Amino acid sequence: MTPAPYDLLSSQLADAGVDVAAVENALAELTIETPSWGYGDSGTRFATFQQAGRPRDVFERVDDAAEVHRLTGTAGSVALHFPWDEVEDYDKLREHIEAAGLAVGAVNPNLFQDADYKLGSITHPDASIRSKAVAHLKECVEIATALGSTAQSLWFADGTNYAGQDDLRARRRRLTEALSDVYAILPQEQELLVEYKFFEPAFYATDFADWGSSLLVCQKLGERAKVLVDLGHHAQGTNVEHITAILADENRLGGFHFNNRKYADDDLIVGSVNPFELFLIFCELAAGEGPLPRLTIDQAHNVEAKVEAMVLSVVNLQESYVKALIVDRTALAEAQQEGDVLRSHELLLDAYKTDVRPLVAKVREQAGAAADPVQALRDGGYVQKITDERGAAAGVAGGWGR
Repeated sequence: MTPAPYDLLSSQLADAGVDVAAVENALAELTIETPSWGYGDSGTRFATFQQAGRPRDVFERVDDAAEVHRLTGTAGSVALHFPWDEVEDYDKLREHIEAAGLAVGAVNPNLFQDADYKLGSITHPDASIRSKAVAHLKECVEIATALGSTAQSLWFADGTNYAGQDDLRARRRRLTEALSDVYAILPQEQELLVEYKFFEPAFYATDFADWGSSLLVCQKLGERAKVLVDLGHHAQGTNVEHITAILADENRLGGFHFNNRKYADDDLIVGSVNPFELFLIFCELAAGEGPLPRLTIDQAHNVEAKVEAMVLSVVNLQESYVKALIVDRTALAEAQQEGDVLRSHELLLDAYKTDVRPLVAKVREQAGAAADPVQALRDGGYVQKITDERGAAAGVAGGWGR
């Protein structure tokens, strides 16, 4: 469907009391982090699939991230994962990232693939394994410092599969002790973002099971420890926008890993399954007076083309953000105060149902990006270029993330 012309939309929004210039300025300032691992090989628990033009190292992953930013104007930061993105010279990597017009996003340590971590990393019963895990976390603090990153983004696969497998309270004490050790050496410019997941790969108890368990640890660590919300890490039906409101009100919302899911942690394109939930989350984010938290895409594009999928994800985030910005907050507050339940709901629906694509396209063009990023990618020859340079698909690869 062809969007209505920008002038018509702008006029309609202005007539409704929307400060169109303020909305456009807010969108122009939006920054989305795309993940380096979102451009590399991924797959299911059964196989890892290789696509044509797959990046062969972190430098090529950065190049793909730069193309997404060029097309969308919003993806100006790239999150990195270690040791997947490990290099000998981090000054060289930083120079490459900056030359590509990007900033370094959060640094993500990997504590879930080493065989030593079968029974946990920072919660492992063996003190030597815990020390190894903490050493890697501290190494990532050093890497972040060298790259100019301002955040450590932590997700742990730690947990148990059977009742009685380990002492749950002891595991809690171990993780608090380990993270306190890391937090103590954290530079002032860096934050510690603690993610959670209520199941998988542990199926009896995960050590960071929900936002509350992460928040409690963050409160013990200090003000620069905050909770990271991943949209795929909740039980079915969980009200993520409510969690967003609570954490934001406590000044402990560190950021998001955006994706979408139908059943579990599917890591699908954000906004592809439940776009209304995405809109409601942005309604809560836009309600705050301060800057937005760190917004990162975390997806595994198993069957869809990598760069194109990332572009579409950014576009979906842009449109959801604008829809949240055009909510009539004054009328909404009045309806809520009066107890007008359906009027309050309808005010949100009015914004959600608005086709904001012309406005978003205009802001992208003003930033030197593409009015239609997906079509521009398809027409621009980038995918063919990287396929020619990097090679065609080779079937099934052996590793994940690289």
